[in-house]
Amino acid sequence: MFRPISLFIGSRYTRAKRRNHYISFISLTSMIGLALGVLAMIVVLSVMNGFQKEMSSRILGTVPHVTLGHGKGLDDWRAVAALAERHPQVLGAAPFAELDGMLSYRGAMQSVQVNGIDPAEEERVSSIGRHIVQGRLEDLKPGEFGVVLGEISARRFRVNVGDKLTLIVPEPSSVPGGITPRMQRLSVVAVFKVGAELDGNLALIHVADAASIQRLASGQVQGVRLAVKDLYQAPEVARAVAAQLGEGYKASDWTQTQGSLFSAMKMEKTMIGLLLLLIVAVAAFNIIATLIMVVSDKRADIAILRTLGATPGQVMATFMVQGSIIGVIGTSVGALLGVIAALNVSELVGWLERLSGRQIFSSDVYFVSNLPSDLQALDVLLICLAALTLSFLATLYPSWRAAQVQPAEALRYE
Repeated sequence: MFRPISLFIGSRYTRAKRRNHYISFISLTSMIGLALGVLAMIVVLSVMNGFQKEMSSRILGTVPHVTLGHGKGLDDWRAVAALAERHPQVLGAAPFAELDGMLSYRGAMQSVQVNGIDPAEEERVSSIGRHIVQGRLEDLKPGEFGVVLGEISARRFRVNVGDKLTLIVPEPSSVPGGITPRMQRLSVVAVFKVGAELDGNLALIHVADAASIQRLASGQVQGVRLAVKDLYQAPEVARAVAAQLGEGYKASDWTQTQGSLFSAMKMEKTMIGLLLLLIVAVAAFNIIATLIMVVSDKRADIAILRTLGATPGQVMATFMVQGSIIGVIGTSVGALLGVIAALNVSELVGWLERLSGRQIFSSDVYFVSNLPSDLQALDVLLICLAALTLSFLATLYPSWRAAQVQPAEALRYE
């Protein structure tokens, strides 16, 4: 079977047992270093994807993806919801209200964002019901002015289900200051725990009670909340639905309220990926050192190949093949181990917890009780391409040095 001479000799050099065991050791070290770098990048980026996915499901499953409203309020929110649900990206719609205020309890005060919801419709657009730790979301009933607090707020005020606190909201008036505080007594009916800052700055009341506080007409709501299939299509969905509704309707989306958090998470993932890439770069430098020593060790062989008719390009390709094989094997082993580790990282952490008898991720401290992992094929592909590219680039200089060997000079003292 025909094989190019560069491929044949380069692969033989890789398999051969060298007289200089130090060169073999450096070659093995560079291969292991490359595999460890690829493994680390795959595992770390998969864990970061898992945390981002967990945060997205918790935070973006609670806050509105898209909100639609009108300056005068909505008299028939169901008609607006029906029109919005015609968009292929919209999963569901529910009435919604939003107001800012202060919660007061026994002298303690805290700013809070109050969302008005309809418990019967909220399941279509929110996952808040799955995060209730005390009470029931269904206990929010119109006219009773119940409130669902976040776990951090409930702990800060030291309140439980059944306790009462005061909501203070600003209200425009004709007094010289222009604004007067309006107070409303609320009764705690449930407590939720999302595991993020929402637990300390979000409260839920019935949308009818929110309309009463906002002095809207009976049956009116402030707006409609939408849930969309693709979260990153929310801005386009908001613009399209608002355009369909016509003049006077305004739309907003989650990127205006939570976008900075997820942009920071994306930037953090990018920077950590670049830092971990330095491990692969160090392994690539080991490939350079390995090939330079191989070239020095094989100067006589190179000279013989040149006298037999091998061109400088074939000599250069020979050592590029040798370095590339090291890169391919190291990258392949690292990718295989990285995929296995990323798919089983939660089980590995659980095993370490059982072995040590200590809980690494306590639900009392962290918003998750395990180490989430989300392995993405694109990440694995990009990591492998980066490792192979660095490995290939590492072969260029030593191979060029090999091609510059002069036969007469190399064989002079042989």
